Amino acid sequence: MYLLFVILMVIAALLMCFIVLIQNSKGGGLASGFSSSNAIMGVRKTTDFLEKATWGLAIFMVVMSIATAYVVPRSAVATDAVLEQAQKEQQTNPYNLPAGTAAPQSEAPATAPATETPAPAAETPAPAAE
Repeated sequence: MYLLFVILMVIAALLMCFIVLIQNSKGGGLASGFSSSNAIMGVRKTTDFLEKATWGLAIFMVVMSIATAYVVPRSAVATDAVLEQAQKEQQTNPYNLPAGTAAPQSEAPATAPATETPAPAAETPAPAAE
């Protein structure tokens, strides 16, 4: 049922896009290229039909959206399983590290060892000027 509602919504959205594009706007729009359709029903009747179709599709889309919200497939078991899995991961990987990396062993800040001191740089003699 949910899939049927989604398919109907997509079809209605595509029809709505098409109808809005062919409507005659104040600047002429794409409807100026469809002059033969205006000759069949007349300019006024075409405008009335397109306006009614736009409103009808808009109302249909609102009703279908509400109906789709009521038939959304919900699974309490799947939701609980996802929450349990997230809690397990939080306990085993509290720092949210990528798989394969080890968590730090202590919270102490890293310090430089005091026993090693850098050797002084050796000065190179300047070349003798001749």
